[in-house]
Amino acid sequence: MTTVRARKARGFTLIELVVVMAIIGLLLTVALPRYMHSIERGKEQVRQQNLAVMRDAIDKYYGDNGQYPDTLDDLVTRHYLRAIPVDPVNGDDKWAAVASPDESKTGVYDVMPASSPQGMPKDRAGAAQ
Repeated sequence: MTTVRARKARGFTLIELVVVMAIIGLLLTVALPRYMHSIERGKEQVRQQNLAVMRDAIDKYYGDNGQYPDTLDDLVTRHYLRAIPVDPVNGDDKWAAVASPDESKTGVYDVMPASSPQGMPKDRAGAAQ
């Protein structure tokens, strides 16, 4: 009787280990998709913030100079931005420049993610929120 108790007290049985591994696997299958989704949602929020910062810089440039910048690089050279922000979804600093609906004004009126469809741009106030 004492030998059986001594042997049991030393470690876990194979069944106990399998049950623990099954529980860990079950918890991972529930938690991992939520974690991955939160990462993607975070990237989208950073993208929206980057767009809002660039749109604000374009508006300030227009307010100071009376015209829109010719390229996004003009915002950097004139110190309205330190650098063109990186799109966290794509991993590059490529943005689609949108021309002004008023054909008498040239330059970059708005920006969109380069990966988005080139249809109608979103409302600037709605996209910056």
